[in-house]
Amino acid sequence: MVNKLKTYAVLTLLVFGLVFLGIGCAEKNSGDSSQVEETSSDAVPETETSAARSQSITLKGSDTVLPLAQAEAEEFMLENSDKSVTVTGGGSGVGITALIDGEVDIATASREIKAEEIEAAKANGINPVETTIAYDGISVIVNPENPVSELTFDQLRGIYNGTISNWKDVGGEDLKIVVISRDSSSGTYEYFKEEVLQGDEYRADALTQPATGGIVGEVSQNPSAIGYIGVAYLDESVKALNLDAGNGSEAPTSENILSGAYPLSRSLYFYTNGEPSGLTKEFIDFVLSETGQSLVTEVGYFPVEK
Repeated sequence: MVNKLKTYAVLTLLVFGLVFLGIGCAEKNSGDSSQVEETSSDAVPETETSAARSQSITLKGSDTVLPLAQAEAEEFMLENSDKSVTVTGGGSGVGITALIDGEVDIATASREIKAEEIEAAKANGINPVETTIAYDGISVIVNPENPVSELTFDQLRGIYNGTISNWKDVGGEDLKIVVISRDSSSGTYEYFKEEVLQGDEYRADALTQPATGGIVGEVSQNPSAIGYIGVAYLDESVKALNLDAGNGSEAPTSENILSGAYPLSRSLYFYTNGEPSGLTKEFIDFVLSETGQSLVTEVGYFPVEK
């Protein structure tokens, strides 16, 4: 009898042990399952990440295009609060280099892309596509105290290549001319060199500025200074000169720039890698729309004809 009781006691303990073991395993498995589900819920699907990236684009390049691109981006984001457009300057060459390196969605430029830049882009798997977004004129500016109001192209070339160094040689006072230029990364620098200097080099003592605002500031404070800027940067602190390229003296007015009568007129560009698509296309379409082109006029440039 005693032996039977001992046997039943042992069996009972074994049963309880198995039950508790089963419960423990079930709880452990349940905990593991919950942990896996929590971890997987934190993961962001690739499609969702790609969608987030597609809602943001970056523009970089021309300081001439900068105020226009900023105005367009601000208005576009007001109408599309879930989308982001980042705009920076630095010069046309800087923007085109960034496009070649795959760092931006749009390069802004105040000059056409060069053949060697296209070659470098293609070698890097980039296919630059050009879109004209506006037209612009280059204003040659002096201090308001300067009595000179116009220059011929030959006089302007002489001032910038160094053969003319005194304002008295072009109808002004007996003062040494302080020549100010954009730096070599600027599309305006390249355009001015091609159109005005026509193969000559800039004079060695020319003062360079990395941004258009710097030129305006220097000329506004120095009665001996001369510089060149996009017409959108003109204000009352400087005076724009009329220019004569051989067909009479012309002022940098909207009418003269659009007609081509003013000799320093040019196009402004966006460059993309291939035909624009997605948010890049959406933004460019906005810039070329009636709303976008009205901003072109407000900023001080001239709209693209449709």
